[in-house]
Amino acid sequence: MKKIAVVYHSGYGHTEVQAKHILKGAEGVDGIEAKLFKAEDVTETPEKLNDYDGIIFGSPTYLGSVSASFKAFMEASSKLWGERKWLNKIAAGFTNSHSHSGDKLNSIMQLAVFAAQHGMIWVGVSDLNGSPDDNMGDPEAVNRLGSWLGLMAQSDNASPEVTPPKGDLKTAELLGKRVAEITLRMQ
Repeated sequence: MKKIAVVYHSGYGHTEVQAKHILKGAEGVDGIEAKLFKAEDVTETPEKLNDYDGIIFGSPTYLGSVSASFKAFMEASSKLWGERKWLNKIAAGFTNSHSHSGDKLNSIMQLAVFAAQHGMIWVGVSDLNGSPDDNMGDPEAVNRLGSWLGLMAQSDNASPEVTPPKGDLKTAELLGKRVAEITLRMQ
């Protein structure tokens, strides 16, 4: 059995909804055990993640960057970085913001560089934008924001029960499944 951790910070609940859909996608793959971790719950003990074969990192995008809470988790992992504890683990990342762009790419790049610093193997989104040509960005479409480096979602100023939209959540499930399948291939 291979294990995947989904480590995230969620300020208003929207990124947590993403994390739960990623978890659902990963758990749907035979041979995978997956678990959610709030970043603030493992900031003091990031070594809890050492036994996982893959780690998917998630943070909302605030002012074009990962949240301060997630950044604190990243910095707390520096001892593990020096000991190469996460070397060759599978990694992926996700983010969410109100704007369609919101400079989410910068947050995904921060997560990818963080994983690279740890010597992890990064997995991006593989699904084509499913929006019809006459409705680009269709909220029901998979990868409607056209992100490849990591998962991006957009949430309206509404409750996490209604946003991010279905297409973004389906993309989250597909990323969880993809990470799980790739993790199983690694020896």
